[in-house]
Amino acid sequence: MWRETYKAKSFYDFDYTLLRWQFDPLSHLDRKERWVDVPVKLGDEHHVVRVQGYGTTADPSFEVIGDSGEAKEQLLTHIEGLFQWDKDLEKVHEHFLTTNLEHLFLAHPGTPIVKDFHLFDCLMKVIIHQQLNMKFAHTLSTRFVHQFGKEKDGVWFYPNAYEVAQIPYEALRELQFSQRKAEYVVDTSRMIVDGELDLEDLAKQTDEEVMKKLTKVRGIGPWTAENWLMFGVGREDLLPKADIGIQNALKFYFQLKDKPDKGQMTDWSQNWEPYRSYASLTLWRSIEG
Repeated sequence: MWRETYKAKSFYDFDYTLLRWQFDPLSHLDRKERWVDVPVKLGDEHHVVRVQGYGTTADPSFEVIGDSGEAKEQLLTHIEGLFQWDKDLEKVHEHFLTTNLEHLFLAHPGTPIVKDFHLFDCLMKVIIHQQLNMKFAHTLSTRFVHQFGKEKDGVWFYPNAYEVAQIPYEALRELQFSQRKAEYVVDTSRMIVDGELDLEDLAKQTDEEVMKKLTKVRGIGPWTAENWLMFGVGREDLLPKADIGIQNALKFYFQLKDKPDKGQMTDWSQNWEPYRSYASLTLWRSIEG
């Protein structure tokens, strides 16, 4: 076992990352003790890496604890990419203090992009969750992982693309997947196995290129592609205008009678670039309670 200590580049609300991950029943964490166990897949190997938070949002530090000396560098690289401690959130904060979201960012400083643990896991999750309320969405993804994934030291791992590609549609139907959703999950995994869709390569392309390629895949629309870019890749300039949560947050923040339309959202968000993902996260946060 090894331990490494990190300091974030700027302020960073680690407690919010724990809160957001806690929405998912698959997460293994303790908000009071301020730690999360991260499932890391390196090829066929399954590792559990604990990230422990210390300090405050204004002065945060972290301890990373790993289970494999041989894989230490790979595990640290994965954790660094996941948490994005090198991002200057103070620069983002200062940007929004000059916009119509000033009061929102003053209320919720240091909100990071909270990524999912792996690119494939994130894609499966957003496909499963699309067009469902949050409670049932998490119920469905939890059933999926418990049935077809792996568990190590109390931490659950999503199945890989090869494993999902072999699942019969009927097996997902038994978990209350719709026929179409079962097909989207399995068929997308088959595309990955067949080399038609390379997520690692896709993650290196521009937002526009990713949107164009992903939305050609049956069952993946703009909402799903945008959420994969934000929560899988960690892109900074995305505002999913079709997302009900963001619409409700804007309705509340601007004290509207009705939810805003896409035209209003486009007008309001012109000055949010190039950090619209942080606006999205902070808007979601404002109504999560």
